[in-house]
Amino acid sequence: MKLIFATNNKHKVEEIKHMLGSEVELLTMKEAGLYQDIPEPHDTLEENAREKSTVIYKLTQTNCFSEDSGLEVQALNGEPGVRSARYAGEEKSDEKNIELVLQKMANQSNRKAQFRTIISLLIGGQEFQFEGICEGQILLEKRGTGGFGYDPIFVPDGDTRSFGEMSLQEKESYSHRGKATQKLVAFLKELEQKATN
Repeated sequence: MKLIFATNNKHKVEEIKHMLGSEVELLTMKEAGLYQDIPEPHDTLEENAREKSTVIYKLTQTNCFSEDSGLEVQALNGEPGVRSARYAGEEKSDEKNIELVLQKMANQSNRKAQFRTIISLLIGGQEFQFEGICEGQILLEKRGTGGFGYDPIFVPDGDTRSFGEMSLQEKESYSHRGKATQKLVAFLKELEQKATN
């Protein structure tokens, strides 16, 4: 099966390609000849994911999926949430976003947070959504240089290391994107089985 992944984020492509394996031929937007930035105008991850997959499907008439992810911090009433990439401004600076979260969390004893991913899959024009959640804590300072986004300040429940201190494989075992992608992969395999029966 050929699927376009509606993102220009090479880190996300790397993570998801690794999990999909050889079952699916994954095309990035660039490989599909698409160079536009898709707007994310909505207030929820669900709607933004749907917006991205719908735009790509209309342009290409090819099965595709998109995802929207956010860091939701309990003490900040779920912020940065849907604004995660642009929390500190439109330039999408990981450094500035991290600084802003640490600054707002400076006097907070409740460090609980979660990463949440919504994948929107469009197959033959029909939409299916898959959710993945990873719960954890916000650190007092950055640790590690791996990953991207808020990875250096987030420790998943069940570990003592930040995502920034883990290899891609280690992160995958906890990852919100990993959990949503597993559901996506299971769904695609089921579709394939139905098609061959």
